[in-house]
Amino acid sequence: MMKSYHFSCPKCNNNHSFYRYGKDPDGYQKYLCRNCHHQFAPERPRAEGTNCRRGYPPCPVCGKASFLHHDYDHYSNYRCCGKDCNHSFFVWKSTAITSTSMSQLFGKHSFKRMRYPVQLIITALSMFYLGKNSFRNISLIMKTAFNVKVSHTTISNWCTNFAPLFDDMRIRLMPLLDLNSDEWHADETVVKIAGVKHYIWFVIDSETRFIIGFHLSPHRDSPQAVSVLHEAQKHGKPAAIVSDRYSAYKVPVKSLFDNVKHIRVESFKDDISNNLIECFNKQFKAWYKTKQGFSSYASANNLISMFVFFFNFIRPHSALDGMTPAQVAGLKLSKKQKREFLLVA
Repeated sequence: MMKSYHFSCPKCNNNHSFYRYGKDPDGYQKYLCRNCHHQFAPERPRAEGTNCRRGYPPCPVCGKASFLHHDYDHYSNYRCCGKDCNHSFFVWKSTAITSTSMSQLFGKHSFKRMRYPVQLIITALSMFYLGKNSFRNISLIMKTAFNVKVSHTTISNWCTNFAPLFDDMRIRLMPLLDLNSDEWHADETVVKIAGVKHYIWFVIDSETRFIIGFHLSPHRDSPQAVSVLHEAQKHGKPAAIVSDRYSAYKVPVKSLFDNVKHIRVESFKDDISNNLIECFNKQFKAWYKTKQGFSSYASANNLISMFVFFFNFIRPHSALDGMTPAQVAGLKLSKKQKREFLLVA
């Protein structure tokens, strides 16, 4: 009687004629097919989400196995094993992806135990983040208009320490938005912290003008671009990502976004330009110049986080017919939610 095995040859589907052929380097039993002489180890586990026993990812084009072409510090370059496809793709190493500065906020998560009314605090925050007022000017306006004496130091603490509270609102509101669009724009600009150059990275949606993510870092390289793009990836997927010619965006876009076109703008005469985010950078710089630089990384990160929140959820834009980017992205609050998110509503 011909013996039948609980496995079959992956090449010719033979299920009854094999030779034991030693063991592989990991100790799994190997077999040799008598029909096609193919060697394989059926008990060796496959890596999750792959079609390769070594754990290499499948080709995103044809789905066949891949092999490691080059291994770098932060990412790996794989190539498809199929001779007809031979597609080359990049995979960023998960251990090399660092969290963005958006996750490093400090301060208060509520308005409890505040000496001044909440309405007064929100008024001061709006004057700072929606306009170009300094802390001393806001203190003077409070004294003149409301007859309330508030020191500029107190106002500075308000504008810095409430960043976690508004970030909690952002986290709860993000699932209500639709940020899948034709284009996302990515760019970076320089800010000074205690006289030292730092780089602030932004990703903005072209249709809604919504700032999807930001990252403040002392370096300007690919790992920083991966951090902000990986954060933006959680909230949607565009058809294309537009950036300048800076090479730091090239591999991160290819490794994080499948089937997404990367448009690298060469000049302002191109049909597709990066003017949208350059325009936002001008607005950010106009607000930033009133600060004359930041005193520390932590406070700068908090202030920028608050500026982005007010830009996305509170400030109406003339280019959006007087709506906020969040409203254009589909934010619709119920009556109960409007009472909860009174400032946003």
